Amino acid sequence: MTFTSSKKILSMNLKYYRIKYTLSQEKFAEKVGSNLVYINQLENCKRRPTIDMLDKIADGMNKNIDSKLKMTSSKLLRYDSSHKTNFIRIDEKKK
Repeated sequence: MTFTSSKKILSMNLKYYRIKYTLSQEKFAEKVGSNLVYINQLENCKRRPTIDMLDKIADGMNKNIDSKLKMTSSKLLRYDSSHKTNFIRIDEKKK
């Protein structure tokens, strides 16, 4: 059995929901009450959010993205294998 860190799970879930709702990192950050740099750092596992920030992101997702999500900070940290994305940076694509 493999264990995934909470930072990696959060990263995977944020990317999944952002892509699901076709939002750029900038638009996603705006909707959840954060900023582009912070969301980018979370998605790239370079930052550890506080519980308050996780609550703020979850609340912003419910209010400004999809109220049917009923998102909570614990859901943001819950592993779901269906949330894996095949996102590849443009500059990393094989030629």
